[in-house]
Amino acid sequence: MVTETRRGTGARLRARFITVVATVLATVAVWAVAALAFGQDDLVVQQPGREAMELGAGQMVFFSFVPALLGWAFLAVLERFVPAQARVVWTVVASGILVLSFVPVLQVEATDGTKVTLALLHLVVGAVLIPGFWRTGGRPE
Repeated sequence: MVTETRRGTGARLRARFITVVATVLATVAVWAVAALAFGQDDLVVQQPGREAMELGAGQMVFFSFVPALLGWAFLAVLERFVPAQARVVWTVVASGILVLSFVPVLQVEATDGTKVTLALLHLVVGAVLIPGFWRTGGRPE
């Protein structure tokens, strides 16, 4: 029984790690296609009252890796305290956060191409992360 639990936990951790890595790689891939193929090599955004910021590969890694780890941590906390509802609660909250993540995209000053790229980046993170973690969530009893 202990071996089965460890094997299940190890497989779950591995699947979640792969989901995090896949999220980062997918984000960087979308950025690379936009930056290199479509001439968006100067993805620049400017928030009101702040200096313009160029979005490069480093920002893509950071802004996909950190939310992925936070999502993983939130799912782990839910599994600890509300295991039967963890997967459903996580999916609803993550989907809500994905929708809310588009608000800054609409508010920044940027070219239309940059805004489309940003929207695609947000969608890619959600499209990889949400189903990836959903599959690894505990089954409701």
